[in-house]
Amino acid sequence: MNSVFLSWGIAAAATAGVITRPFKWPEAVWAVAGALLLVLLGLLPVHLALEAIGKGTDVYLFLFGMMLLSEVGRREGLFDWVAVLAVNHAQGSPRKLFLLVYLVGVVITAFLSNDATAVVLTPAVFAAAKKAKTHPLPLLFVCAFIANAASFVLPISNPANIVLYGNHTPALGAWLTRFTLPSLLSIVATYVMLRWTQRDALAGTCEANLDPVELSASGRVALAGIAVTAAVLLTVSAFDVPLGMPTAILGALTALIVLILERKSPLPMIREISWSVLPLVAALFVLVEMLDHTGVITAAAQLTRRAAQQHELATAGWAGAVIAFGSNLMNNLPAGLIASSTVMQAHSPERVIDALLIGVDLGPNLSITGSLATILWLNAIRREGEDVSFMKFLKVGALVMVPALVLALGARILTG
Repeated sequence: MNSVFLSWGIAAAATAGVITRPFKWPEAVWAVAGALLLVLLGLLPVHLALEAIGKGTDVYLFLFGMMLLSEVGRREGLFDWVAVLAVNHAQGSPRKLFLLVYLVGVVITAFLSNDATAVVLTPAVFAAAKKAKTHPLPLLFVCAFIANAASFVLPISNPANIVLYGNHTPALGAWLTRFTLPSLLSIVATYVMLRWTQRDALAGTCEANLDPVELSASGRVALAGIAVTAAVLLTVSAFDVPLGMPTAILGALTALIVLILERKSPLPMIREISWSVLPLVAALFVLVEMLDHTGVITAAAQLTRRAAQQHELATAGWAGAVIAFGSNLMNNLPAGLIASSTVMQAHSPERVIDALLIGVDLGPNLSITGSLATILWLNAIRREGEDVSFMKFLKVGALVMVPALVLALGARILTG
């Protein structure tokens, strides 16, 4: 029993380190330290830790491809080009620019995934705010919040969707039937509350009628690479094919074409990518494996099974709410793994599983550590000289996330 409590204590300390970032060390340092400590102290067998890391292969490949696409776009001026278009369409109104960025975020999240919104859209939005000479934070908040709020529009909108359904997501038609109304309510509620919290910063006017920026040949390659990736992801998801490998191949191919066109070394591009995200994700998978190893998931499955047998609607409601808030304590990707293992062992009904998915996807809008997309967003804005503390995000997230969660869960549970 002492070993169990020690395992939980290490996991809790690692999670606290990820949230608070003592000494301003990267989140990955604390997660990896916790995972290594579990193995070195013999609390988690080495083979189980390696199996846990292996479960994340598709996620690592997906992130690798997206980070490459983002870096190519940033270096080749794609984001500056997009920024000028957005600012000119806003016609001097920060509020119109806010709405425009929000709508673009919905589209990117739905068709490219929430991680793509964090990695690809955030630099473009920062460039737009800079050119518009308006406060960047409200627009940057859009990238973070819509990445989660719209992440259950389609199965490919969030890697956690595939994780929760054990790589066997419902058919597209069934998915749309079950999640269209909850998604719509989530997107609208998030917009209304976020717009309200940022109303003071969006007051006044901003720059307009900027001189057009010509997109270079390499920039057009980057744009084409992102467009082709979106089309391929939609196609392969229809055939239940993992998304990681196609994304990695297309990201690498886009970067290679640009490097050949410009006859440049790949080293500067490689150095600019936030590689620490990959060991962070791997360590989170190990921490989840520890919970399974110590019997937490089995106990959760038994509790869920009994509750669903007694009252399915109530179980769906509290399960979705618990996983929504719990995702902020451990990140929604491992939370999705825990939920997936739990419902498989409990043989949970469809309504309970769907409620868990909404909680896993939308709950992380509460804090900066809630989802991988938000951590990627945080890394992106830090590269631009901005930063958001845990408490600053939480003050906004508490107002934005809760109404959207209540509406989305209510819609899915009550409509059957």
